[in-house]
Amino acid sequence: MSGFVEKPEPVQVPGLTHLHTGKVRELYRNEAGDLVMVASDRISAYDWVLPTEIPDKGRVLTALSLWWFDQLGDLVPNHVISTEVPAGAPADWEGRTTICRALRMVPVECVARGYLTGSGLVEYDDSRTVCGIGLPEGLVDGSELPGPIFTPATKAAVGDHDENVSYEAVAHTVGVETATLLRQLTLDVYRRARGIAHGRGLILADTKFEFGWATGADGTEELILGDEVLTPDSSRFWPLAEWEPGHAQPSYDKQFVRDWLTSPASGWDRKSETPPPALPQQVVDATRAKYIEAYELLTGLSWK
Repeated sequence: MSGFVEKPEPVQVPGLTHLHTGKVRELYRNEAGDLVMVASDRISAYDWVLPTEIPDKGRVLTALSLWWFDQLGDLVPNHVISTEVPAGAPADWEGRTTICRALRMVPVECVARGYLTGSGLVEYDDSRTVCGIGLPEGLVDGSELPGPIFTPATKAAVGDHDENVSYEAVAHTVGVETATLLRQLTLDVYRRARGIAHGRGLILADTKFEFGWATGADGTEELILGDEVLTPDSSRFWPLAEWEPGHAQPSYDKQFVRDWLTSPASGWDRKSETPPPALPQQVVDATRAKYIEAYELLTGLSWK
């Protein structure tokens, strides 16, 4: 059992139809048929959306995604139309709202890995493969791979695990032509972002993207980068100066949350069906600071 500890009631805004409550985002449709994405301050861990929010997290994710979309525009178009807050929306939607093109989403989490960790490490330890891709002996947690690899996953519902799948499984689901394009775009974007992050003293260990089809005015379809992109929620960023394979790396994400939840201090049994408890203030403050630090390091801008 998992999901929301306390599922929020979506805000109702005149002219907007609420479509979906995700782990972090609320999704609406406006009267023009465009999507309105609102990033909340919610945080999830171990397949639970926690009862405690992280202040400014939604604004950081939105600002960082918009910055990355600008860096990637020559490689792949994206779904953003504007960041204008709809009339009648709450004042706190400012800075966390994007108006987006409605896409026909491809049902694949497009994951790129340049380093071995997480679910990739678990599979490697068992079979010396990740998503069916054979890897050399002797790799450990944090090892750099011989080259970036495309390791897709199925997109899970809230509370469920994404499941790693092979490229062949993706090709069977969406067709060889689309699968080939997804793999190429995923690796191209990863390489660009990895280079940018490296120049700012960060390792982009892995990341996931979502793509969808958009129909142009002439009736042709193009593959568009959607959702969020290259944030601490969807990517593992490690400090380059502290990289040391052989153990878990310090990271710019919700590791403070995970560590506290699995510590005796929380009193929570991850294997039980009991929802996790509220986070203490020091964990909230440390996690907020880590998200902001990632934003400032990557963009070179000061968080206001």
